[in-house]
Amino acid sequence: MNIGIIGAGNIGASLARKLAITGHVVKLANSREPESLQDIVQGTDIIAATKEDAVRDTNVIILSVPYAKMPELAALLADVPAGTVVVDTSNYYPARDEAIADVDNGKPETLWSSEQVGRPLVKTWNALLAQTLDEGGSESGTPDRIAIPIAGDDPAAKAVVSDLVSETGFDAVDAGTIAESWRLQPGTPAYCTELPAEDLKAALGVAKEGLAPSKRDAIMRSMVDGSVPFNRAAMIANNRAMTA
Repeated sequence: MNIGIIGAGNIGASLARKLAITGHVVKLANSREPESLQDIVQGTDIIAATKEDAVRDTNVIILSVPYAKMPELAALLADVPAGTVVVDTSNYYPARDEAIADVDNGKPETLWSSEQVGRPLVKTWNALLAQTLDEGGSESGTPDRIAIPIAGDDPAAKAVVSDLVSETGFDAVDAGTIAESWRLQPGTPAYCTELPAEDLKAALGVAKEGLAPSKRDAIMRSMVDGSVPFNRAAMIANNRAMTA
């Protein structure tokens, strides 16, 4: 499969490495020139590309850019064929991103993103820490394999992306439509809590619409003030406790 990834931060770069290892043709682009990606692509089969080349002749495009940058991708995706699956891995943190009134007023993050880029999106790989993506994957069938949620309106597109999720080391749990994707946003019990599939399904089910933003902000404060160490185990334990 031909995969283009826009964004070479922790999540985008890790996805590029994992998907290239499994045999996909992966093109990776950032906001600068391809030469700036040499440290990431060196010794791998990842192709450093311009943004324009990364979205050309692809089966799947993964958007892994800061949330507030999503509107800037509309022109880039304008001529991408309708059959191309586009994935959103971003999360909205108003303390980091610019404030977005529609999202602050309750619009699901990826519904807003989809409106900005002018494309239907599949939401996944957002609800795990970068460290989890790097270190927490395991083979399909492994007991208590970590699962991550996936949301989208097109069952066929979700099936394609679910297979890719498994190839990166995680079970995919269907979280419903994009209108329901608030269940996997920051501050929910399904977000960055490293649960196996059955527990993740339960976490998605008990999420309360409207509560996530306050929990998200409280979790961020606990990290900024140093009360939670900046390591995977501590952050996962804190997320579980504060979203229970």
